[in-house]
Amino acid sequence: MSTDVAFPISKLIWAFIYLVFFPVILFVLAGDARWIEGWLFSIIFLLMCFSTLLYLYFYDPELLKERFGSPIQPTQKSWDKVLLSLFFVDFLVWFAIMPLDAKRYGWSPAFPFWIRATGTVLLILSSILVFEALRENTFAAPVVKIQKERGQHVVSTGMYGIVRHPMYAGAVLLFVAAPLLLGSIFGVLTGLVLIVTIAVRSIGEESMLKQELEGYSDYMKKVKWRMIPFVF
Repeated sequence: MSTDVAFPISKLIWAFIYLVFFPVILFVLAGDARWIEGWLFSIIFLLMCFSTLLYLYFYDPELLKERFGSPIQPTQKSWDKVLLSLFFVDFLVWFAIMPLDAKRYGWSPAFPFWIRATGTVLLILSSILVFEALRENTFAAPVVKIQKERGQHVVSTGMYGIVRHPMYAGAVLLFVAAPLLLGSIFGVLTGLVLIVTIAVRSIGEESMLKQELEGYSDYMKKVKWRMIPFVF
């Protein structure tokens, strides 16, 4: 990918600082700095975010600039503005309720080791899926719109040859994996709401892509599944 578009190093540094606040908030809400599952989640989360940011900074600054765009944009579909706003609110609830549930108040019973281990594996797999989706698709904008100014076209290589929305697939795994690792039933429940929101968004997004992106209808015939093979 061309690096003709420069991305300010200052923004990258601020992004790193911003991301560190997520583990800080996690431990503040948990009230226990010795929470092993919290540390494991934080390490995997930060490694995923930092490595993705660095990759995009050096190899696809155009996409990195796009990912840093406003969540509300003029060319964004109006329904997506509403859906994305609801998604952000639910995400904050999801992220906050897990440490409160699993550690500070102990609303959920202790999860057995095999469930927490499964959550760890799924979280790593989620990180890989998200990274691969961004690496393969330079048009992976955070909002639903057609990027005519960037010459958007159908991407069908890599993970996009298996499912049409590998980044959404990675997000689905994240919203299940994190609460399993941390040990939060309420995290699983709020994660399901996020997953339903993503599924609804994918349907709306594909309706737009079929109408406005040349070749997408043919791509849908070749790649049958949106996010989960043989399921959805």
